[in-house]
Order: sequence, then structure tokens, then C-alpha cells
Amino acid sequence: MVTFVDLFCGGGLGARGAVNAGATPLLGVDAWDRATETYKANFPDAHVICDRIENIEPLNLAKEYSPDVLLTSPECTSHSIARGAKPAREESRETAIGIIPWLEAMNPRWLIVENVNRMKRWDRHNELVESIEEYGYTVSDLYLNAADFGASQARKRMFLVCDREGTYVTKKDLLNKFGKKELPASSVIDTSGKYKSKPLYHPRRAKATLDRAERGIEALGKGEDFIIVYYGSDYAGGWQRLDAPLRTITTIDRFGLVTWDRDTPMLRMLQPSELIRAMSGGEDHLLPHGSRREKVKLCGNGVCSPVMEALFRHISSEMEQGCCISEAS
Repeated sequence: MVTFVDLFCGGGLGARGAVNAGATPLLGVDAWDRATETYKANFPDAHVICDRIENIEPLNLAKEYSPDVLLTSPECTSHSIARGAKPAREESRETAIGIIPWLEAMNPRWLIVENVNRMKRWDRHNELVESIEEYGYTVSDLYLNAADFGASQARKRMFLVCDREGTYVTKKDLLNKFGKKELPASSVIDTSGKYKSKPLYHPRRAKATLDRAERGIEALGKGEDFIIVYYGSDYAGGWQRLDAPLRTITTIDRFGLVTWDRDTPMLRMLQPSELIRAMSGGEDHLLPHGSRREKVKLCGNGVCSPVMEALFRHISSEMEQGCCISEAS
């Protein structure tokens, strides 16, 4: 069975994909207490530490934990396009370099680094890759979309998949083996009536919101449900169809659902229970702790589970083949 240590573990959405592939989490580390509480609720057998990785001596933990995979998702706020024009915080980006002492101490066969694709523009990105290679790893630099692996979300991320025994991983190979049909945004919508909508048109509704909704209504016609998309680049007019994967979930409320009560358009925000389905691809993952805002943030900070499941299935397959070759020889 493949084991892993999970740095910047968040609420465990990446770990959920690994566990779905048959792997076992040994240790999760994150600086946010709400994230570590959520991780522990989902993986009670894992040891969980709430602290920054630079405050921890990995050599001490290496005496107890010897993972097959070191799974890492360094802080991405200073790489993300969603941050707008805010100045970059170098200490945020430096968290990626901070994984190197853990790599050296734990000496896993595999290392996975997940981040937004703009991380490649960071002037120390090549330094990070070269540092990993100096420890004997072959680095596969991939750009993967969660929708290609059966998620109901178009979430595009960079993955460095690094193997100390020389395996090079390609996107084509992953898609051939583990690719799945994308799911539409409609697949995450709760239609039970539990969450109440309000009329789209009322005096306190922002004009920008009405403009987004009216563009959707004009394109689809009355009576067709759709999603308003707040924030980020507005390349689609601020709305999207329900028959396409949800656009990227962020750490703040971004999606409003427009439905119809006869001829009256109604609006409500998507709820954490719906967002978690778009992140985890199922009903298994728990969000038992925190406010609504914190639960949205946990989803937006997470790694989409179906992609991580595909990566860990690939790793498991490679390790099983290696065992078979060793036994045969």
C-alpha cells in the first residue's frame, strides 16, 4: 500500500483523491487550524500538525514516518491570477522552496508539487526544479485540468511529479489510463429545495450582478437555469451554462445559481456542500467545522480529488510493476 505525507494539506481534498486510489495518509501539516481540524475529521488515523512547515524539524518526524510519496501544495496566493494587481509576497512564494528540507529528511521515492500554473513565471521556479533534480529525481512538469479526469470543475493546475527511480510521466499517458468524461456543473446542484432563492430583481441587488444575469437570460432565453460567475477574468460575460463544468472554485463566494419561479428569475449562491462535490467528485468528504465562509475557503484552497486520484493510481501501478520485476529477478 502506498503511503504519503501531506504538506500544506488543507482540508484534505488532495488526500481524498489519494485515499480513493488506495493510498494511506501518515501525516498532514497545515498552518490553518480549520484546515487541520477538517483533515483530522476525514482521516482520523493520520497524525495532523497545525503549524508552518518552517517551524518544524522534519528530521525528527522522519524517524517515525517513511512515506512513499511527499505530497505538497505550497501557498499559491502570490502566483495566482485571481490575486489581481496586489503586490506579490515573496514569503508566500518561498513556501515552495521550504519543501526541500522535508524531501531531504524523508527521502520518499515520489514527490508531488501542486500549484497554479503561473508559478512557472516565478523567478525561482527553475531553481526549485533543479533542487529537486539534485536529489536524484526525474521531474515531470505537467499542466492538468480536473475536468479531464471526471471532475465537474474546470480547474487547471501545475503538477510537478517527481520520481527518484527515473519514471517520466506524461499528460497523454495519464489521460489514456485514467481520463474520464467531464461532468457538468448541474451534477453538483442540490435540487432538494433545502437552499432558498430570492428574486433576482430587488432594490438592493447590484447593477453588475443584474448585468451578468441579463446577459445569461438574453443568451439562453427565459426559463433556462444558469450560473452567474463573480470575480476573476470575465471572458464569458459573467455567467456560464449548467451543462459545462463549473469554472474554477476560489476561496471566496463566486457562483450564483439563477433558477425560475414561473416567469420570475430567482438567485442564490452555491453552497459549500455543492462546492465540495465539484472539488472531491463525490459525497465522501466532510466539512464538519467552520463558518460558511471558512468552508468556501477550504474548497477554494484545495486540490481537486479526481486529479490526485489519477496521479496516485499511476504511482501505485509503477510501484507494483517495480515489485514484480524485483520478485522475478
